[in-house]
Order: sequence, then C-alpha cells, then structure tokens
Amino acid sequence: MNAVPRRDRWLALGLLLGVLAIAYLVLVHPWWTQPLLAANTRIQQLQQRELRQRMALEQAPQVRRRLQEMRAQQARTPGFMPEATAELATAALAQRLEAIVGQASPGNRSCAIVNRSPMNEPQRDTYARVAIQVRLQCGVPELAAVLHAIESGSPRLFVGNLNVVAQRFYFAPGTGQAAPGEGGLDVSFDLYGYLRPGVQPAAPARGEGGEVIDAP
Repeated sequence: MNAVPRRDRWLALGLLLGVLAIAYLVLVHPWWTQPLLAANTRIQQLQQRELRQRMALEQAPQVRRRLQEMRAQQARTPGFMPEATAELATAALAQRLEAIVGQASPGNRSCAIVNRSPMNEPQRDTYARVAIQVRLQCGVPELAAVLHAIESGSPRLFVGNLNVVAQRFYFAPGTGQAAPGEGGLDVSFDLYGYLRPGVQPAAPARGEGGEVIDAP
C-alpha cells in the first residue's frame, strides 16, 4: 500500500524537476545566465587589453630612447638620400654627377657627360631607389676619380651595369674635335641611391631628350 504513494511521490518530484529545468532553460538561462557569462567574458578581454596597454606604456620611455639613438646613428652615417620626393632625389643625382665630373676634370677638359637620363625603378628592394643612366667620355685617371667619388661620398650612391669601351679616337672635350689618344674611354653605367623609409618612389620628370629636369 505504501509502495504506490511512494512511487507517485518520486514521479511527482521528477516532474517538478523537469518543469524547473524547462523553466530555467526558457526563462532564466537566456535572460540572466547567458548575459552574465557574456559580460564576464567581455570583462576578461578588457582586463587583458588593459594589461597589454599598461605594459606598452611602461615600455614607452625605452622605445623613445631607442628611437632617438637610431635617429642619431642615422644622422652620423647618412646612407639615404635626404630629398623629400623621388623627383627631387633624381635631380640631386644629376647635380651630384655634374659636381663630381667637374671636380675630376675642371672645365670638362678630360671628362664630360655625354648623356644622362632618368630610369623608372620598380620596387625590387626593401627600400625604394632612384636611378639615372649615365654615359661619359673620360680618360682613365678621370674615370677612376669619378667612380671613387661616387661610391665614397655621403649620402651613399652606387654604380651598376658598368660598361667601359676603349676608343682609339675619341672626342676631346673642350677642343670641339676628335683626337687620337690612348686611354680614351666610352663609359656607361647606372647611378642610383636609396630613398629614406616612408618616401614613395615616383616617375621622374623628363625634359627634352630624356634629360633629368633639375628641381628649382
């Protein structure tokens, strides 16, 4: 006799637990528990983000000191061209070449620029570069002085695709006529330098005959 009421009580208790579970899943979990879990996750994310920002702020003085050291080192050994644009850097290359040739051969008596023209440089290296294609007619000592001055000055400039052809008869600059002589050289090469980080390369300006247009 007591077994049936006891079984009914367990059955009623089971039904009550089922109803409570359904009520929790329908009413409590989506409206209370789930928002609390999402808020807790968001709080943890914000705490981690705050920790990273605080660590970054603590390292800021060290970063500033390191940046100042790098800038001072770059100022002591300027390898990049100082011009603000690729066009100005291309014009500076041409002006630098003229000055170097003028120093190696005052009055262009033994060395002269036959041609110079800008080159469109694709972004192949880590740093953008500007270049001009050069053709000279020089004697051997003057050519050696020109190449040495190019590659030993500051900012750093480089010579590539060097091609030297000896001439039995060559145009003697300053005389207006061809003259026989030993050591007359027809020289062509690419003269290039690198832009500072952050300066974007651009197509250099051209004048008549493909010459570089010097910046005012």
